[in-house]
Amino acid sequence: MRTVKIKGMSCQHCVKSVKKTLEEIDGIADVVVDLAKGEASFEETHPVEDELLREKIKKAGYELG
Repeated sequence: MRTVKIKGMSCQHCVKSVKKTLEEIDGIADVVVDLAKGEASFEETHPVEDELLREKIKKAGYELG
C-alpha cells in the first residue's frame, strides 16, 4: 500500500474527485482517500511514476504534498 499527501482537499466532493482521478491511472487500484489526514492510499499493480501522479492530481485541482 502506498500513501501520498494531497493538498487542497476541503470536502467530500474533493475526496471523490481525488479518488476518481487516481482510479483512472493505469497501475493504481484500491484507492482510499482520507480527508482528515489529507492523504490518499492505494495499491500499485505496477510502478507508477511520481511525475504522472503529480500531473494528474494537479489537473484535478489539487497538489501532491
